[in-house]
Amino acid sequence: MVPLGARCCGEGQTLAGDRCVGKPARCAEGLVVTEAGCVARPRATPIEAGVLRIGPSDWEAQGQVTPRVVTMEAFAIDAYEVTEARYAACVAASACAPVPLSEEPGRALSRVTLAEARAFCAWAGGMVPTPEELAFAAAGAKGRRYAWGDTGAVCRRAAWGLVGGPCGAGATGPEVAGSHPDGASPEGAHDLAGNVAEWAAPRTSEAVGPELAEARGGSFGDGAASALRSWNRLEIAASTRSAEVGFRCVYPFAAAAEGGALAR
Repeated sequence: MVPLGARCCGEGQTLAGDRCVGKPARCAEGLVVTEAGCVARPRATPIEAGVLRIGPSDWEAQGQVTPRVVTMEAFAIDAYEVTEARYAACVAASACAPVPLSEEPGRALSRVTLAEARAFCAWAGGMVPTPEELAFAAAGAKGRRYAWGDTGAVCRRAAWGLVGGPCGAGATGPEVAGSHPDGASPEGAHDLAGNVAEWAAPRTSEAVGPELAEARGGSFGDGAASALRSWNRLEIAASTRSAEVGFRCVYPFAAAAEGGALAR
C-alpha cells in the first residue's frame, strides 16, 4: 500500500477526497485486486480455548481496568473488520438496513449502530463478539499488550493517529481493512488495533436510558498508542454512529476449518 495524504491506497490508485479510486496494480498481502480497489476476502480465524488475563501484566493498565482472569472457550473470529462490500451484500439480501457508504468496497465499514452490527452478524451466521472475545483475540493466552505483541506501536502496524498525528493528518474515515498486515495477530486477525474501534456485545442493558455497549481496539482517530492496548475499552451508547466505530463477527470454532473461508 502507498501513503497518499491521510490514506493508504493500493499501488496505482489515486486519492479523490478521502477515497482511494481506480484499479490498483498491487495490494497489501492478503488483499485482492479488484476494479474498485483492494478488498479482503471474508474468512474466519480460529482462536483456541485458553485463559484471558486482563490488565495485570501491563503496568499502563493499572487504575484503568480491573484485573481479571477469564476462562475462554474456543471460537472463530473475522480475520478482517466487516467491509463496505460485505455489508452491501447484506443490504442487497434485505437482511440489513442501508447505511451511507463511501463506495470503496474494501474499506472497513463504520457509522453503524450495535443493532445494525448484530443484524449483519446474524445474517453472516455469527454474533457480535463479547468484550472478552475481542480482548482475547487481541491479547491471546500470553496477554499481549498489542494484538501483534508487547512492543512496536508504530504507524506501519496499525491505522491510528491519522487525524492530528502522529501517523497522518486530516483523515475523516477508516482505511481499507487489512492494509496494515504487519499488525496482524499471531493467529491471523487484522486491525484488532486501530482502523475502527469495534462493537462488543454489552453484558447488561440499562433499565432506563440508552443501552450501553463497548467499542474496543482504538481507531484511526486516536492519537495515543495507549488506545491500541488489548485491554482498552470505550463505553458508548449502542445507538452511536461514529466514523471511528465498526465491527467484526464471531462464529463457532468449526467455522475456521478448511482455511476459514466464509460464504458471506
